[in-house]
Amino acid sequence: MNAERDTGEAARTAARRAFVRAAGFDPDRMEALPADASPRRYFRLHGGDVPRLLMDAAPAPDFHAFLRIARHLTGLGFSAPAIDSADLERGFAIVEDFGDRTYTRLLAQGADERALYELAVDTLAALHDTEGSARIDVPPYDDEPLFLELQMFTDWFAPQVAPGIDVAAFRETFFSLWDAALAEVKHSRDALVLRDFHVDNLMIVGGRTGVAACGLLDFQDALIGSAAYDLVSLTQDARRDLMPGLEDALVARYLAARPGVDRAAFMRAYHLLAAHRHTKVAGNFERLSKRDGKHGYLVHVPRVLRLLDREMEAAGLTEIRAFIDRILPGWAEWRPTPPAA
Repeated sequence: MNAERDTGEAARTAARRAFVRAAGFDPDRMEALPADASPRRYFRLHGGDVPRLLMDAAPAPDFHAFLRIARHLTGLGFSAPAIDSADLERGFAIVEDFGDRTYTRLLAQGADERALYELAVDTLAALHDTEGSARIDVPPYDDEPLFLELQMFTDWFAPQVAPGIDVAAFRETFFSLWDAALAEVKHSRDALVLRDFHVDNLMIVGGRTGVAACGLLDFQDALIGSAAYDLVSLTQDARRDLMPGLEDALVARYLAARPGVDRAAFMRAYHLLAAHRHTKVAGNFERLSKRDGKHGYLVHVPRVLRLLDREMEAAGLTEIRAFIDRILPGWAEWRPTPPAA
């Protein structure tokens, strides 16, 4: 098995180098960038006329979606990476290199948190108000993705808190309760939802002004759904706490930029989708640890559970909360233990 894997990796490396050479870059100077939770890999390229990255997406099934959505966003005037060339069959693409000024890095260096977040909110509001932004062939954010995400909690988080739990029975009741709660929001079709709109996937692009200065990454899983979802992703980040009061200020800024939005309906969706997202993320971080060996995500689980606890109350999810309390007692205070090295 190891020999087969090594042979496959060697073949992939050779194909990668050939693609890069054909695109006019030096394959001996490819610089691998740090990996994240996705199966895609990125390499900084050298030797060409302009800064570019190699995107190695095999065997990711979302490669075509990334290319299509990137071109859609750039066509609307937003800063997704431009696509120079792509090999659709093998999953390679030469894409624009936005540099190293990620929001995460800038915040760690002491950049103005409010200014960065305000630019992101302005970008999101502009996207949602741009005519045609939601007219793209991507699936709706309906029952299938909503419940696949909830299944991460039932199948990966719940067994950690309550070993021996009847997962199938827990899932059946949990889904039934959520089905009623999501009745309104699962039919929303008012925005292109990028789904991971948070600081790890945002950048400052040099030489651009206004919302074009906000670089957008990791949107290949985009769906058509509620405009509230991406705002939640930004303002209730699973990986970092915002300064006190900033979340409320950002929500107010978004709504002020879109005066035609029904504020009461938007806030109902905001809190409901926040609770749904934190439910998913709690399960996903456990999955990344147990299945993929990416244990670093576990450090964020206490924050996620704190946000979930808060947002279930804000959304009025009393039945769901009572059910979880009964089947998973102490879940909100539960703390994962990373495996020993």
